[in-house]
Amino acid sequence: MPDTKQPAKAEPQKWLQPDGDPISCEESILVLRENLIEIEDICQEALEDAVLMDVSEKQFREVLHDMVEKLANPYKKG
Repeated sequence: MPDTKQPAKAEPQKWLQPDGDPISCEESILVLRENLIEIEDICQEALEDAVLMDVSEKQFREVLHDMVEKLANPYKKG
């Protein structure tokens, strides 16, 4: 389990609900933080592997960005 005392590198100052109100549930914030820290760690390791295998850093970052853009929201309304 990652250390959740410190915010993740990419963590926003506050998490927002779809209506723009801030999330106030501390447990939800800790779960989001833990998930971000785990994702950061995995992405960092994958980037290091790619660079060591002589893959273009720029291309690898583009692939990660594209992967995030293509994530599906199974709870999307409408």
